[in-house]
Amino acid sequence: MSPLVSILIPCYNAEPWLADTLGSVLAQTWTHKEIIIVDDGSTDNSLSIAHSFEGAGIHVFQQDHLGAAAARNHAFRKSQGQFIQFLDADDLLGPDKIERQITSLLDQPGCIAACAWGRFYGTPENASFEKTPLWTDLAPIDWLVCSYGGGGMMPVMSWLVPRAVCEAAGPWDESFSLNDDGEYFSRVVLASKGIKFIPQARTYYRCGIPNSLSRAQNPIAWQSLFRSLQAATSRLLNAENSPRTRQASADSFQWFVYGAYPDYPDLVSKAEAIVRELGGSNARYGGGNVFRTLASIAGWKFARRVQKLAAPIRLSRLLGQGCTTQRM
Repeated sequence: MSPLVSILIPCYNAEPWLADTLGSVLAQTWTHKEIIIVDDGSTDNSLSIAHSFEGAGIHVFQQDHLGAAAARNHAFRKSQGQFIQFLDADDLLGPDKIERQITSLLDQPGCIAACAWGRFYGTPENASFEKTPLWTDLAPIDWLVCSYGGGGMMPVMSWLVPRAVCEAAGPWDESFSLNDDGEYFSRVVLASKGIKFIPQARTYYRCGIPNSLSRAQNPIAWQSLFRSLQAATSRLLNAENSPRTRQASADSFQWFVYGAYPDYPDLVSKAEAIVRELGGSNARYGGGNVFRTLASIAGWKFARRVQKLAAPIRLSRLLGQGCTTQRM
């Protein structure tokens, strides 16, 4: 019998998008699947919409509002599949996404699969697929070095992971809010034997959602991001402490510095100290002509303060340098 795939969906106030997301799941050409939705204390009609799909392999559970990581852990505990597909309640899967990935993994034990993904506003037909250096087969440490060094991100829904790899990586850390997925998948990558990139498989990352956590500008979000980077880079350095892993780790904290300055000086100071301890970073925060001119005259921090007055950097842009994003 073909392997069972568990599609795990945390849901919090996703009323406008949940039906489309579930439609993309039901349209999968891989038919041996179960769908587990965990409503994370929604205050809109998300739970009613989820219940309207219940049956025929779709199971709905409820919990208090504990966050995306807790909802994913809840869903994983309820699941039975040999392969795990995490999916946020507003993103979409291409119809043959799972089939293409699972076919590639069946003769690659211990590997995990990633795929092409595109950002879209409104409808997926308008999705923009922008290739990054991560869009290739890579060994685990090579993948993390590439990502942390500015090579891009891989959103939650783009992965397909054997259950055994998830179990080896351990559960989602529920103490993180922002970038809990970046920290989690750093463990998944290191627990795997390699990443297989399947370019024909596609996923769709919905953008422009109000109150998205990846757009949050508050101390709790930035503290979570800082701690998640500490955890992920420490794990990478424990696996391989070399010039390339130290450089990539330093780069990830330098990107953090560029984003957190000047609003969170304590976190900036801590991150700058880590960059120095790791031997310095080559990451350079770019900008338009005005930014580059100001930076050449008065330094990037002055240029950054001026830039902040016009257009604050979004956490989603910062995270794209080396982490994945999520919205709960």
